[in-house]
Amino acid sequence: MAKSQFLKYATQVAPVGVYTSGKGSSAAGLTASVVRDARGEFYLEGGAMVLADGGIVAIDEFDKMRPADRVAIHEAMEQQTISVAKAGITTVLNSRSSVLAAANPVFGRYDELKSASENIDLMSTILSRFDLIFLVRDVRDEDRDRMICRHVMGVHIGNSRGAESGGGGFGAMGGTGVGDGNGEDDLMAAGMIGSDNLHQAANSTNGGNSYSAAAIAENAMRVATTGQGELDVPTMKKYIQYCKAKCKPCLSDEAGDILASSYVKIRDDVRKRVMEAGGQEQATIPITVRQLEALVRVSESLAKMRLDSRVQSEDIAEALRLFKVSTMTASSTDSTSSERAGMSGSTAGLMSTAMPSQEELMRAETFLGSRL
Repeated sequence: MAKSQFLKYATQVAPVGVYTSGKGSSAAGLTASVVRDARGEFYLEGGAMVLADGGIVAIDEFDKMRPADRVAIHEAMEQQTISVAKAGITTVLNSRSSVLAAANPVFGRYDELKSASENIDLMSTILSRFDLIFLVRDVRDEDRDRMICRHVMGVHIGNSRGAESGGGGFGAMGGTGVGDGNGEDDLMAAGMIGSDNLHQAANSTNGGNSYSAAAIAENAMRVATTGQGELDVPTMKKYIQYCKAKCKPCLSDEAGDILASSYVKIRDDVRKRVMEAGGQEQATIPITVRQLEALVRVSESLAKMRLDSRVQSEDIAEALRLFKVSTMTASSTDSTSSERAGMSGSTAGLMSTAMPSQEELMRAETFLGSRL
């Protein structure tokens, strides 16, 4: 699914970005640690979330982190601060950063016949702190598979031609695309799988004069006036930085009423779904006031993208749509999976008494061994 490529590209586009892997990250590495120098004095050393203040932290393999390390970032995700009280040092560090995390299902592949709680091995306390949660499935579709294959082969062919001509390969790669580049799937595949964008971002960082202020202004003006072409990575980074610094949209009374009524309706729908299930199963992702604040943040960010000083009704509608197709869809898989796996009482009794297969035993043994 190219999750790592997506995370790395996000850190390249963000004005401040830090990429880390969950397997090699600890609580001190993510938050802050106290270090003793050669003279025996203690000083604070900021972690990834402190260094990315005002930017984004990308955590890959989020499910591989130890539970104690995941608990350490609760305060940073909720309060945007990190409290430290170690070795006589008591202070509060700012951690105003967004967290973009990617994790795998329990057995490496999402099982449609199981509920979301059985597929996602994460506590509800950490899941509720994310604004949007997307379930990215590897759908077997011939047209989409061919499109991805064309793009991957085009990247490798472009690298080969660039190496033969001695030009570094970026010019050849820039000409390869996925399909016509007009479809949503084409853009998604190019953003998540293509390494040419990452290579472009690396060149813009290391090249220095490769992308001057005049070139960035020319690229932004051309896209804004003609509507053709794409924003390159340096231009997009500058635009995001400008939006964050210059635009502070606020909610109107009408937008606040729409958000409040929508949140109450979502809570009521979740309550009805739990009651229909007999009240035995709780939602994997609880819908709390944090989700209302998430809707406010998403709405403000959509208005900020347009440099609008007020949140409009279309921003509220788009934020609700994103929330429903992400977090609500992930939460509703508990009921849909049980309906999909529904069976008669006699069949259910036979299935419950049947012995597990050898393959299931091997999967369970492998999973337990990886957790010990």
